[in-house]
Amino acid sequence: MIFTAWYAILVGILMVAQWTFFLATGSVPEVQTEPIRLAFHLAAEFATAICLIVAGGAALRSKPWSRSFLLAALGMLVYTVIVSPGYFAQQGQWPLVVMFGILLVLALFSIRRLLKAG
Repeated sequence: MIFTAWYAILVGILMVAQWTFFLATGSVPEVQTEPIRLAFHLAAEFATAICLIVAGGAALRSKPWSRSFLLAALGMLVYTVIVSPGYFAQQGQWPLVVMFGILLVLALFSIRRLLKAG
């Protein structure tokens, strides 16, 4: 479960860092054009990131509830990495679409490992 825990923590931290950077640099035009939709999207993204970080940390500490929470957090991540690349595909930013594909494969791999270990 160590790989899965560290994967969750790293992805969670990177999600927070990415959004913080994009928002701080004004790289999110939807702040002006679609603020309500963006607020809901950001709430889901940050909830996913926080759950990944907490669940990964709990797994590293061998908390009895960590496996279930980690499965839920990874499920949230799977949804995010399926929905989010559409925005970048629409703009023709294919390297980012590929990145989301890699994140999806690693998330599914992590879920499979957790299910087999349980």
